[in-house]
Amino acid sequence: MAQNRKRMLIGLFLAPSLCGVLVFQLLPFVDVWHRSFLDAMGRSFVGMENYKMVWGNEAFRMATRNTLHFLAVAIPMLVAGSLVLALLVYRSRAGQHIFKSSLVLPMAIPAAAMVLVWRILFCPDGFLNQILTQMTGEVWEIDWVHKTTAFPILVITYLWKNSGYNMMLWLAGLSAIPESLYDAAQVDGAGELTQLCYITLPCLRGTMGLVFVLSVVNCFRVYREAYLLAGSYPDLSIYMIPHLFSHWFLTLDIQKMSTTAVFLVLAAIAVGGFPMYMGRIGRRE
Repeated sequence: MAQNRKRMLIGLFLAPSLCGVLVFQLLPFVDVWHRSFLDAMGRSFVGMENYKMVWGNEAFRMATRNTLHFLAVAIPMLVAGSLVLALLVYRSRAGQHIFKSSLVLPMAIPAAAMVLVWRILFCPDGFLNQILTQMTGEVWEIDWVHKTTAFPILVITYLWKNSGYNMMLWLAGLSAIPESLYDAAQVDGAGELTQLCYITLPCLRGTMGLVFVLSVVNCFRVYREAYLLAGSYPDLSIYMIPHLFSHWFLTLDIQKMSTTAVFLVLAAIAVGGFPMYMGRIGRRE
């Protein structure tokens, strides 16, 4: 009886959020999925023609390649780097609050203010070119954000912005690991590396899945920084799917946007489903 009452209370608390997800996310996506099989006017059924058209679009392929490249480079660096930061902060009991505040601070800085600093550093007459001019004696006027160097700059921006957030997630997972496990391992003579491989990482499988999924989601939000840094038509190395959506929105290519949205959802399910499944296996073990 008490268990049923508890479930009923949980359902009542979740009802407003579930209704919001149903009305503002699930139903619109169903409509988008339906429109991906219709023509531009939404009147005639065209089957898979929209999918063939989008898949054959060179801009879509380039944006997809760049997005996958960004995911492949930035996600491992963010996940591993934030885990290292979390381990360092977790072991530094004395300065833990100071490190937490300083590493999470980038989340509180507006994207526009951050990009303004980035422009001061990387514009043709910016701080970096001035330093290189003083060091080499030659005039440097490189526009770093409109060349192939735009990609590493965007990766650094993404890491700087999201490392603190992921670190807090790792810290939550680390705090849930019983200290008795480490005490028993130390009694058995296990070193730091052994404890990390056989206690810390296995206990963090569920957190790892969550961190991975949220990191992928935040990868698509990096469009703000890319747009503010380089505009609507940046260097081809950082031209990603959000840029494509922006251009198609200006021309009201509803069928292309709907089809690409379905592609993205399917890709997100495929990418995010595996770590969540591994996290569930870890919790069962």
